[in-house]
Amino acid sequence: MALNEVYITRTASFFPNNPVSNDEMEDYLGYINGKPSKSRRIVLRNNAITNRYYALEKGGKPTHTNAQLTALAVKELFKNDPQGIKKVDVLSCGTSSPDQMMPSHGCMVHGWLPEMGSLEVVSPSGVCCAGMHALKYAYMAVKTGDAQTAVATGSERFSASLVAHQFEDEIHKLEELEENPYISFDKEFLRWMLSDGAAAFLLSGKKNEEGLSLKVEWLEGISYADHMETCMYMGAEKQADGTLKSYLEFDHHDMNEKSVLSIKQDVKLLSENIVPYGGKMLKRLFETKGITPDDIAYFLPHMSSSFFKDKIYQEQVKNGLEIPYEKWFVNLSTVGNVGAASVYFMVDELFKSGKLKKGDKLLLVVPESSRFSYMYGLLTVC
Repeated sequence: MALNEVYITRTASFFPNNPVSNDEMEDYLGYINGKPSKSRRIVLRNNAITNRYYALEKGGKPTHTNAQLTALAVKELFKNDPQGIKKVDVLSCGTSSPDQMMPSHGCMVHGWLPEMGSLEVVSPSGVCCAGMHALKYAYMAVKTGDAQTAVATGSERFSASLVAHQFEDEIHKLEELEENPYISFDKEFLRWMLSDGAAAFLLSGKKNEEGLSLKVEWLEGISYADHMETCMYMGAEKQADGTLKSYLEFDHHDMNEKSVLSIKQDVKLLSENIVPYGGKMLKRLFETKGITPDDIAYFLPHMSSSFFKDKIYQEQVKNGLEIPYEKWFVNLSTVGNVGAASVYFMVDELFKSGKLKKGDKLLLVVPESSRFSYMYGLLTVC
């Protein structure tokens, strides 16, 4: 069976409300125990994020659900072609922060888009790789001819799990034990990293007749969970042996007291492994796909923090795959870390920048620290 070429023909982003500066963050997220955070400035200095977006008003009142954010990004794809949304065959939505466990995130997004009519919907789960998994499903649907057009999305609404009241019960327990009256660093760390937003791609078996398209050359992924323990998690508590205790095994009191529904990260495990494992698969892909750093016009790495930039570069040098900084395209500092949507935001901004020319190749790299999995992709401007 002959397979179709697949093109990204449109990209779109949606950010809720106005950008939030570093000094405003606790006006939205709140003060844990009524006091400013001691770790905020340290984390912000390392991650180099200066603005992010929250689906919140000051004081913490929500303004959008994740599903609403995503639907608005999809609508943005069709703002100049309102009838085109009715012709989509597949809606594929990736996120790590769905508004509920059931129904699926994709179906909730579809519920905000009645103009699409009835169609196939899929919801890859996971963390940062979920957006790329959604893209790969959409890509394969068009590639095999099962669909003529597909929409893939990446989105997050992390802010709902970062507001102060999510941590208050655990803080009271710490005070009772006369311990440090601040949340442990592995839990508070992520409060100063994460951002809200949604983005979408339209995929087709036909490239644009006018203007540029992005041909999807390949999308590849790998997981190292066969031998790596959990690093980032939510809805569970990590045990001394590295296993996770599910939220289903906690009673209501313990679930609140241990902030089981908060996002947590093993910072030491992250810093020691996330870059080397990402470089391992990238080296293999350069070899098997027959590409070199000279072939790459733009390198789009998803980074949770600018802290990792030099580490990624040094790993490339070690592996003989050095991509000079002038080829890097990253917007972390202005939009924040938006997990499954971050790579979409980079592609969208670059696609609309006027910088691209036919033949340029874009290398996408998305690491996921949850249990060390990675997604990679190569796009060619045409």
